Amino acid sequence: MQELIQPGDIYEDVFFHPCLCIGIDDTGFAWGISLIDGSYPRTTDLYKSGIRRLTIEQAWEWKTRGPQAIAADWDAEHPIE
Repeated sequence: MQELIQPGDIYEDVFFHPCLCIGIDDTGFAWGISLIDGSYPRTTDLYKSGIRRLTIEQAWEWKTRGPQAIAADWDAEHPIE
């Protein structure tokens, strides 16, 4: 786990959505709500995914530019949901 994500944090999920963390289960999965489209639960394995915590400013940039543009910045392919 790169950073300790806690409920109330904003994190980037594997689909490059900024998400508000609502909880973390005993197996290391964070679950939250997308700040892009309100979809939930957005679950992510904290041990395998390499997700990271976002600042509020980063979350707003992810929201306004969109997940595909953010993925391109990281030279990553945006997965189809």
